[in-house]
Amino acid sequence: MLIYLFILKGTFTMLNSKVQMDTAADIFKLLGHETRLTILKILVDHDCCVCEFVDLFQTFQLSISQHLRRLKDSGLIIEERRGQWTYYSLNKTYAHYHFIINILNRLPNQNQQLRQLKDIRKQCK
Repeated sequence: MLIYLFILKGTFTMLNSKVQMDTAADIFKLLGHETRLTILKILVDHDCCVCEFVDLFQTFQLSISQHLRRLKDSGLIIEERRGQWTYYSLNKTYAHYHFIINILNRLPNQNQQLRQLKDIRKQCK
């Protein structure tokens, strides 16, 4: 999948979203790991808790928690406590949300993971 970026005087422009080069580099570092990228793509459509990501990715909670912490520390995602569970979602007030969402919308859908998520949610609750 190709993502078209235009570079003008040290600034990335993508569908009317402008980001300075250093900020774009930091964002691309965060998006540079397939797990974090997939987490963000899933969060476009659904909020999730750690246990759901652990089941989806078939990995350890520590690994998922580290990815979520990096995304949260950057401001890309937010967490919300619901009873005993903490749910994560995209931060729509993030300064470069439109830049991120333009990238995520060009990635392949995660329908298979989302179908799995429905089954996992039945088990979590």
